[in-house]
Amino acid sequence: MRILLIEDDQQIASGIEAGLVQAGHKVHTVHDGVFAADQLKRDEHDLVILDLGLPGIDGMTLLNRYRTYNRITPVLILTARDDVHDRIRGLDAGADDYLVKPFALQELEARVRVLLRRLPGADTEPIRPDLRVGTLRLAGGEKRIFSDARALELSPREFAVLELLMQRHGRVVSKAQLQDHLATFTYPAGDGGDTVGDTAIEVYVHRVRRKIEACDAEIVTVRGFGYLLQARAG
Repeated sequence: MRILLIEDDQQIASGIEAGLVQAGHKVHTVHDGVFAADQLKRDEHDLVILDLGLPGIDGMTLLNRYRTYNRITPVLILTARDDVHDRIRGLDAGADDYLVKPFALQELEARVRVLLRRLPGADTEPIRPDLRVGTLRLAGGEKRIFSDARALELSPREFAVLELLMQRHGRVVSKAQLQDHLATFTYPAGDGGDTVGDTAIEVYVHRVRRKIEACDAEIVTVRGFGYLLQARAG
């Protein structure tokens, strides 16, 4: 899916773009309202993620202009403005969803999935590229993780835990981020979906550790912060 990200904070934009690209989307990022106006008028996208506080032309003006082009592309607003009147104004102007900063990247990704599902002919979930960490391979679109050529036997929740650790490999993933990912993960009927606590997260991480013992990657506990997946030393 083609996503236009309009965000003037380059650090925030970089993090969002990396997460969406890793989820299998094509992302074009602009940081200025004037250049964004040209992109919105000229190019077609499957989704627009729009910050309101932009230099040049503010996001609300851009949104009002965009809807005059008779474009039905969904628009997700990102903003630090958390007043209810600002939200109503944005939605009345034609936004499809509204996310207040700061936010968890996993929540943004979940909202993007929901908006993209509404597109005519859209798949229920974007096809994800293969992701590798040592001999571990997350097969895009299959919801399977392999060690060399052998598929690991993982429960849906164990898969969700290892999936997020692989997506963020080399970086610390907090228990709260794992909880958010488990909450937004698509489970088979009757399996999972409810909120899990810290103890349950520890249990799932312990189980996954045991199942990747023979691999050249390991899950390290960073006390007080969370877990990270890294290549095994030596």
